[in-house]
Amino acid sequence: MTTAAAQGNYGALPDETGTLQPVVQAPEIRSVPRISLQAFCIDPETAKVIEAAGEDRRMTKAHVKVHMGGIPASIEFYSQAPTPNLIVLESAAAPDVLVADLDRLAEFCDAGTKVIVIGHVNDVALYRELIHRGVSEYLVAPISVFQMIGAVGELYCDPQSAPLGRTIAFFGVKGGCGASTIAHNVAWSIARDFQNEVVLADLDLPFGTAGLDFNQDPLQGVYEAVSAPERLDETFLDRILSRCSDRLSLLAAPASLERTYDYSDTSFDALVDVMRQGTPTIVLDVPHAWNGWVKHMLVAADEVIMVAEPDLANLRNAKNLVDTLRHLRPNDGPPHLVMNRVNIPKRPEIKPDEFAKALNLAVLAAIPFEPQLFGTAANNGQMIAELDGKHAINEVFNTVSQVVSGRSEVKKSRRSPFGSLLSILRKGKGA
Repeated sequence: MTTAAAQGNYGALPDETGTLQPVVQAPEIRSVPRISLQAFCIDPETAKVIEAAGEDRRMTKAHVKVHMGGIPASIEFYSQAPTPNLIVLESAAAPDVLVADLDRLAEFCDAGTKVIVIGHVNDVALYRELIHRGVSEYLVAPISVFQMIGAVGELYCDPQSAPLGRTIAFFGVKGGCGASTIAHNVAWSIARDFQNEVVLADLDLPFGTAGLDFNQDPLQGVYEAVSAPERLDETFLDRILSRCSDRLSLLAAPASLERTYDYSDTSFDALVDVMRQGTPTIVLDVPHAWNGWVKHMLVAADEVIMVAEPDLANLRNAKNLVDTLRHLRPNDGPPHLVMNRVNIPKRPEIKPDEFAKALNLAVLAAIPFEPQLFGTAANNGQMIAELDGKHAINEVFNTVSQVVSGRSEVKKSRRSPFGSLLSILRKGKGA
């Protein structure tokens, strides 16, 4: 019997006074498959919660309809209509009346229909009686959005199956701001430090650089996966993945202009679903563009990392993106902010803290301008950790990896991950 919303810690964000405040994060809840859900409520607040749950990204495939009137209204409705996959019923009646009402409704329920009851009595005996009579779940009002989504997800996900992978989308708010380089190094860090299987998908089909950055030239990749959805399964995916390390695999972009790459909003959904079935972490290198499928990928991702440089154009674009994602992902935390190429000599810049304050965000990481280091790594087809494992920037990538991969325990470094970087920045300012 669920009585409270599952909660998690999303880190900290500044309030109006600039003080960092903890932010509640959505727990690890599985996405709901394509089902039909109809709810019959008696409390307008409960109806609002269910409607909000239906708009959440985890329930985008479900068709949700909310009615008022409780169980009596559902009996009248289903006496003349077939029942959906799932019925959600709210009742404030006494236990004996509630059981009697459910018995009446059962006469009209089709085989296979599941029922969730939202009651106003926290009674273990009632819960056991309802489960005995075939009710799938009993929630005690008031409920939260996460409770609703979690309860529905548990009904339609095999508890014996492996957990779905976590999708982490990297997006540069302005072209050329280094989002791909950061995505590739973070993917490498997750695979190396956590000994976790990672798939990096380069979604910039015409101009992707993941193949160059990892010194790979695969014959197949993202294009073949989305071009043959009828063949797409874990076996096919394994054949087209390129191995970059023991635990990191690459799904490369063709990086060719021989064809155009016009896709619908959901063209990549099947690919992401297959990757999530067998891989704990999926890093999505999303191109700097704004079309239906890019928007859909950012809305559907478990974590969004927004990469920006400290200038006015980046700030404008970042503000637009943050506002859009807050509207489209109302039950998720805001995107993480990574500032890149900070402190370029003689370039007028917006200070990272001021940049973040304008977005009402915290800076997850600020990466200084290191053209020699990054340029050499790119030319060699190496990650920064391969080129110089002792460089302080590796600690920044490690910190980003820990946060975006949802690790509850952050490894403690012998030194501050930002100490050396801050000294670099201070020297630059002195120059």
